[in-house]
Amino acid sequence: MLNVRSFNLGPLQTNAYLLTGSDPGRGIIIDPGMNPAALVRSIAGMEIEAILLTHAHFDHMGGVDEIRKLKNCPVYLHSLESEWLSSPKLNGSLKWPDVAPPLSTDPAEYDLAEGQILELIGHSFRVFHTPGHSPGSVSFLCGDDLFSGDVLFKLGVGRTDLPGGKERDLVDSLRGKLYKLDEEVKVYPGHGQRTTIGFERVRNPYVTL
Repeated sequence: MLNVRSFNLGPLQTNAYLLTGSDPGRGIIIDPGMNPAALVRSIAGMEIEAILLTHAHFDHMGGVDEIRKLKNCPVYLHSLESEWLSSPKLNGSLKWPDVAPPLSTDPAEYDLAEGQILELIGHSFRVFHTPGHSPGSVSFLCGDDLFSGDVLFKLGVGRTDLPGGKERDLVDSLRGKLYKLDEEVKVYPGHGQRTTIGFERVRNPYVTL
């Protein structure tokens, strides 16, 4: 069974997720955002196998540097955003100086790609390349749990007016990939409340199946 703990981090209220399997002492983190103190306290004494990034906007990677150094764990990110972690311009932190200082960390240790299967904490995570909000946006599916980043929210979708965003790609990602998943799949988004694929197929006011 996959255990999911969520943390609401930083000024943009980004959802970071701490996942564990049968061993509560081993975990992975999805999208460690800014001001990660609460998350850092929760992983004291734990081994962190990996940090998975749905994309490299500053509000989702703001805690990467601190946690990677603290836990000596690798970072996974889609190759289309391989330069973003080290570039405040690309990750957007230069654009909103009132929200974040310029953020930079070392590049990811591993690339992510469509269809990849990651074996972590005793579970399999399937990678979906779901661009639209950003060119390298990905979603992670583990059983009936989907971590969608900023592609799909409860009754919403990610904005497409940032550099590299494309509305057509976002619609294709949803209709062509995520909405084809089973309706009972639980969606853990990058911001806001949890939802399900079945609910969003019918109710999402921006993109329905």
